[in-house]
Amino acid sequence: MSPVGVIRARPLANWGGVLTSVFTVTTADTLQKNGSASGAPEVDSPARPATAAGTRPKRDPFFDNAKFLLVVLVVIGHNWYPLISHTRAVKAAYLVVYSFHMPAFILLSGYFSRSFEARPDQVRKLIKTVLVPYLIFETFYLAVVAEADGHPFKMDLTYPSYLCWFLIALFVWRLTTPVWRAMPQPLLVSVLVSVVAGLTNVSTDLALSRVLQFLPWFVAGLLMKPEHFRWLRRRAVRLWAAAALVIALPVAYILAPTANADWLSMEYGATDLHVGAVEYVAIRAALFAVGAVLVGAALALVPARHLWLTALGTVTMYPYLLHGLIVKSAQANGLYDLVANSGPPAVITLTVGAVALALLLTTPPVRKIARWAVEPSFRRPRQVFGR
Repeated sequence: MSPVGVIRARPLANWGGVLTSVFTVTTADTLQKNGSASGAPEVDSPARPATAAGTRPKRDPFFDNAKFLLVVLVVIGHNWYPLISHTRAVKAAYLVVYSFHMPAFILLSGYFSRSFEARPDQVRKLIKTVLVPYLIFETFYLAVVAEADGHPFKMDLTYPSYLCWFLIALFVWRLTTPVWRAMPQPLLVSVLVSVVAGLTNVSTDLALSRVLQFLPWFVAGLLMKPEHFRWLRRRAVRLWAAAALVIALPVAYILAPTANADWLSMEYGATDLHVGAVEYVAIRAALFAVGAVLVGAALALVPARHLWLTALGTVTMYPYLLHGLIVKSAQANGLYDLVANSGPPAVITLTVGAVALALLLTTPPVRKIARWAVEPSFRRPRQVFGR
């Protein structure tokens, strides 16, 4: 998810991140009807065991909790981005969050894509739940971002605006799932593809640079099994996870003044980042390692039991797609300049407000108003012609 910034002036990764598609495009209302909602545009969830005919499969609350918590971090991160050049502490927190939350979304996207075989019905559903919302929201974001940044509106569907890049990336990743499932050593190959993409400075059109550079996280998700997530829930692992995140914050605070957050976007290559090939490969390797530790740590700390927020994990596409319109409008009206000049209390208030915004955008009235765009529905031809 790109940060708050101009459309073509190299927006930092909009890690927006729930997600994996971690985002479900099946609302709680739909869940009640058909008993299924995955953490992304819907696929058969590998986390749900088979049940007897006529009974609804049991959802694992761990994944719904993870999706909602991650999308909250997306909303917080986009509200923090305009402040990172003003506040060292905010930049440090931003660096930590952006080191793991988008990789975690993408990993979960891969995990929930394991049953995707590119059957015609699956491809049609993918078009409906990912590609069509992209076309709708890309148009919205082009207009809102142009207004916020003072640029003339220009219809351009080839360069995903703000957070829309993730929809295109998810569409491509999922379509290529059968290839990665059939390939020997897919994770190694995807890492090589990712690094080479950065060394060759591939195009940013249709989010290609991010599609390729974030690819290893999606492939890693395809290789994950339920027992891997159960292992993360062990008490010893959770204690180490908490320690890793606690250590990460002061380390990020030390590095913040000189750290270039563009490395975390996976949009730019070695030339754009002004480093040589050897330095680029070394830093990318370090980012992979740090990302793996922090992704594991974050997921290990996600509650595995049913909580009040669990149901909200089934509708995370709404806060993900809608919050950016509000963030960009707030930017156009000078909110972040005001916060930057008002000290820590204003930053804390903004952060609390971001959490409240994420919650608001999951409410039934908001979903009812926005459903046509977030979850577009189409009649089948036989219904149109009365057959």
